[in-house]
Amino acid sequence: MKTARLLAIALAALPLPALAEQADLLLVNGKVLTVDKDFAVRSAVAVKDGKVVAVGGPELAKTWTAPRTIDLKGRTLMPGFVDAHLHLASVSPRSVEPAKARSIAEIGAMVSAKAKSLGPGEWVVGSGWDEALLAEKRNPTRADLDMMAPDNPVVLVRAGTHSAVANSLALKLAGIDSKTPDPEGGLIERGADGVPNGIVRERTDLILKLVPANTPAQMRPSYVKSLKDLLTLGITSFMEAWTTIDDEPVEQGGVPGGGGNGVRAHTFKQLRAIYADEGENLPRATLYIMYPGAERLRKFPYHTGFGDDRLKLGPIGESAYDGGFTGPTARTSKDYKGQPGFRGTTFMSKAALHEMVETSASLGWQLGIHAIGDEAIDTVAAAYHEVLGAHPKKDHRWFLSHFTMLPTEQTMKTMAADGVWTTAQPNFTYNLEGRYLQVLDGERLDRINPMATPIAHGVNVVMSSDNLPIGPMVGLYAAVTRKGMTGHQFALKEAITREEAIRLYTAKAAALAWDEGKKGSIEPGKFADLIVLDRDPLTVPEEQLLATKVDLTFVGGKLVWNRLGEQE
Repeated sequence: MKTARLLAIALAALPLPALAEQADLLLVNGKVLTVDKDFAVRSAVAVKDGKVVAVGGPELAKTWTAPRTIDLKGRTLMPGFVDAHLHLASVSPRSVEPAKARSIAEIGAMVSAKAKSLGPGEWVVGSGWDEALLAEKRNPTRADLDMMAPDNPVVLVRAGTHSAVANSLALKLAGIDSKTPDPEGGLIERGADGVPNGIVRERTDLILKLVPANTPAQMRPSYVKSLKDLLTLGITSFMEAWTTIDDEPVEQGGVPGGGGNGVRAHTFKQLRAIYADEGENLPRATLYIMYPGAERLRKFPYHTGFGDDRLKLGPIGESAYDGGFTGPTARTSKDYKGQPGFRGTTFMSKAALHEMVETSASLGWQLGIHAIGDEAIDTVAAAYHEVLGAHPKKDHRWFLSHFTMLPTEQTMKTMAADGVWTTAQPNFTYNLEGRYLQVLDGERLDRINPMATPIAHGVNVVMSSDNLPIGPMVGLYAAVTRKGMTGHQFALKEAITREEAIRLYTAKAAALAWDEGKKGSIEPGKFADLIVLDRDPLTVPEEQLLATKVDLTFVGGKLVWNRLGEQE
């Protein structure tokens, strides 16, 4: 007995083994790109209550326990992408999907089938065609659409939404014929005989306004699907670049620079309802608000920052000062190649631009105005500078949407001094390669979609995808390689490293919406918005970046996308 007591006392004196801490999820045996300030690489992450609680190496599996552990088997874990500027579309019941077509003949089959199902006289619409992806390597025309559906008005918006093609019946209903002058802010393309060929640049609203409206109930399921599709691309947060404060939806084609597939810009009210019902299964959203005019904006009770970590208000933005290169109608300082006297289009006067900036700023809004051409960039940056000079603001994080061309040296210096950011779309370099080669030349062509130069000047740059196409891997590839889809390489002096590109698409993009303390990197205390890739974006051959797939997506620690299903 005495021996037993002595043994018990001795055992009690020994130090107890440390108890493992409890987490909800462990991810181990991976290559963890933390994207912290040092871009540290680790191998394991612990998640609890929707947030990262520990980042480390193999020891994490010993110091933490969880009801679910995922063996990454060497795959790459990184923060979810934060896409700072994109447009999501709802698909109308009368819509086809020409974005999926690879020839005009395929578009024809889609349109013919839809016309047959809807019946004569009904509108057929669609969005997303791109002549560079079509076997014919040309725009579809009025004549093509007439063959497809002679008894139905048809309008199909090009990818980028800056132009559309319509058939004869749609043009007739819109009152567009050989005698119709070019509308303000737009262009009607014509054949050698002066007859419209069906292509309308920028002023797609002239036709789209005639398309019968869909109800919000009809459009909601498609929009929710578009939201969930972002998760398959690894986008865990995004900034929706087209939202209104209206009580009722507004047709996207209802303003110059708009366009869509009979799609409506969703309202703040609608998106609040969607996120109230389904927010935990969707990417986090920050909303651009289209400028509604001074009087209506003053009556709106909210401003930038209102909302929560699932859905909140961002800038007054995307309100376009100029057009884009899908037209092309971006406002440039020099004539377009082969188009003497044509330098693109602006959609407002400098006075109206100044009023929009000043009013929005006075009401507590961030600004994010659309500027693509070099002259447009100079003009919008100057308007920002003037308002900030008269009414200085700390940490305002105003930005220019797009910044597709290099502006003047002075503009970049002014932007850096004023703290003006930009949302860049390097994926345009890939997808719009053919259009750039067609309409630009010299240095302005070679330096298209610049990244390295504005960064070197101290301009805060973040990455996004707009809608050409939505997909961060294309953006990473183009930012690093400067290559278009056929392999044409633009100036490498504007390329950035893979680490820089990933940071600009995660941590830096999160900071544009003042979320740098919450997301964009894998650090304790931040949301567990994480993605698992099937290959390492830091080391794979450049061309494999385009083939990289997202295996898993987590938002707030919840698995919301699993490409491999039960294999995980």
